[in-house]
Amino acid sequence: MQETLAAQSVILRDDAHLPEAVKVETEPYAPGWRVLKNMDAFGLDRAIRAAGWTFFSLAHALKVSAIGGKRSNRMERGIKKLAARLRTGEFNALEIIEARPKSFLGVPYINISGRSRHIQQSMFLVPSKDRSAWKADKSDIPSASMVTTASKTPALSF
Repeated sequence: MQETLAAQSVILRDDAHLPEAVKVETEPYAPGWRVLKNMDAFGLDRAIRAAGWTFFSLAHALKVSAIGGKRSNRMERGIKKLAARLRTGEFNALEIIEARPKSFLGVPYINISGRSRHIQQSMFLVPSKDRSAWKADKSDIPSASMVTTASKTPALSF
């Protein structure tokens, strides 16, 4: 397990599906989670978009603190807290924005901020409860060609 995570590190759920064209190296980080070793959030985003998939990012940052113990234990506890705050089952990745160790009156703690991320093939963010049904029947979602065709309406002239 990595002792520290830098800003822009990405942690993936064990069950996260990636495009076959995206080759990543991971190692276990916490139960149910793996940390990327060979690229950061920007590199993963570029690779996923090049494969035609989407790497969604929520603008809202999650913030947690973990107190006491060794730095690696604080970091792992903080990551577990962040993962618990993700909406269960809706997002399959977590981007670390910042991990800052501090101390107050000699008691060490760490502030960690992260962002929910999600990797999926569709360009539409589908809620988890509808994901299985949507995968079975994609006919109700307009394709990109339908969207661009609909937007090319002729201009009216008088």
